[in-house]
Amino acid sequence: MNEQIVPDSEHRGLIARLPQLPRDLAQLARFDRPIGWWLLFWPCAWGVWLAGAGPQWVLAAWLLLGSVAMRGAGCVYNDIVDANLDRQVERTALRPVASGRISKKLAWGWLVTLCLIGLVVLLQLRLEAQLVALASLVLVAAYPFMKRITWWPQAWLGMVFSWGLPVGWIALRGDNWDALAALYTGTVLWIIGYDTIYALQDREDDALVGIRSSALRLGGAVKGGVTAFYLGALALWALGFWLYRPDWIALLTLVPVAGHLLWQVATLDPADGGNALDRFRSNRWAGALMALACFVVGNAGA
Repeated sequence: MNEQIVPDSEHRGLIARLPQLPRDLAQLARFDRPIGWWLLFWPCAWGVWLAGAGPQWVLAAWLLLGSVAMRGAGCVYNDIVDANLDRQVERTALRPVASGRISKKLAWGWLVTLCLIGLVVLLQLRLEAQLVALASLVLVAAYPFMKRITWWPQAWLGMVFSWGLPVGWIALRGDNWDALAALYTGTVLWIIGYDTIYALQDREDDALVGIRSSALRLGGAVKGGVTAFYLGALALWALGFWLYRPDWIALLTLVPVAGHLLWQVATLDPADGGNALDRFRSNRWAGALMALACFVVGNAGA
């Protein structure tokens, strides 16, 4: 493996062909690991498609672009803040800022560029959705510090990565707040579950350098903990669907995503980092299945 590629990169082919500087910038924004922006985008799509206004392909495309840009910006910010910690963790030691290949000054410039792309996307939304989206910046700015002060930084990430759900919803409508609250809270639990799986890769290094995570906090009960988070997510999603459309048929749309999440925990091996990474990445399909459920429930009979 090319030593310049982050060890847990997902797609190395195109990125590996770039010259050194653009390759480092692409890696800094995690363009070689699309799973992150898929996981940020799917809740946006859920909000748009559950709103009952049809496919809304243009709005969904803008939100996808915003997810790519702002996930990239978040990764750049995280790497600037965590450079010293990243140098002490085997999986992250070769990241561009931690390794010194990219200066912090250049990283800040790249961050601003990505945020400008996000601003273009923001301006496509109606004012109410713009305000909701901007409110997430406080959560985003605080996230890198959570692993230093709480055993549950995954809960903070859950609030951040779920934020697209109300943004997508409020971009089209401003009612059914009870259903939206249930769906948002369920999404936070889903994210805590899958990010706990992701954190299994770094448990030994995290313990050595003092980084806190739910994977460390749960210890030998990780599998049971993830199961509880996923079951809680499914229960709250079911409640949200019921509050939005009190029809038992609507609840059946959750069966595929429920089956997928249960498969994850049934086959999860907490001691195998590769197994954990595969289960984490499979949440792109969980997000897609939930998006399909939202579209069906939101647009049935429309």
